[in-house]
Amino acid sequence: MNKFTVLLIEDEKSISDFTSKTLSSHGYRVRCASTGKEALSLASSLCPDILLLDLGLPDMDGMEIIHQLRTWSSCPIIVVSARTQENDKVRALDAGADDYLTKPFGISELMARIRTSLRHSNQLNNGYNIPHHPYRAKDLEIDFFKRSITINGQPVHLTPIEYKIVAFLAQNSGKVMTYSAVMNNVWGPYSESDNKILRVNMANIRRKLEKNPAEPVYIFTEVGVGYRMADDEESQCF
Repeated sequence: MNKFTVLLIEDEKSISDFTSKTLSSHGYRVRCASTGKEALSLASSLCPDILLLDLGLPDMDGMEIIHQLRTWSSCPIIVVSARTQENDKVRALDAGADDYLTKPFGISELMARIRTSLRHSNQLNNGYNIPHHPYRAKDLEIDFFKRSITINGQPVHLTPIEYKIVAFLAQNSGKVMTYSAVMNNVWGPYSESDNKILRVNMANIRRKLEKNPAEPVYIFTEVGVGYRMADDEESQCF
């Protein structure tokens, strides 16, 4: 199971610790940041599925984080703030936040807001809706709803970024996806043009998926262009 990754941006340690433990107990993978600078760095490197953002950070206002993130990321953002003025809520939502929850908040409500935001985003990559059926090719199966990958029924454990790469290729199976298309999809349009990080991740993916990485059967390299995922056998039945 490839868990949804939550980036929790909160400078009050007691709130951060409690929220982090709660999210983990509900099956989410959690990373925490206590400053805006750290948050922006993690958002770029981690590519989280959703952000929980406190507006009152020590080094910058949370509104600036929303503005910067929205120049390259469509990741759902839920503002969790002690600011209760209607104007603050309107500004955050207009800036690009998806939801606004005021402190103190109930855990049940927070979990519901997270589920709703993830459901509304309803996409893995480039606006493609989550397929209604799993991807299947030979012994490989990807369940996009469960975010699980199995080979011969045995689970394959990928990092969040590895999963996003494989899911994107699987959703476009049979098509050659250029290096830049994959980079933009996973790391955003302002990712570095050097595709070294993509090649490193792909090498790790092949070690986990392929019996012989030198002779792949699931993900093929189109030299100088990009990657192509084996055709989805399930979709050919429709």
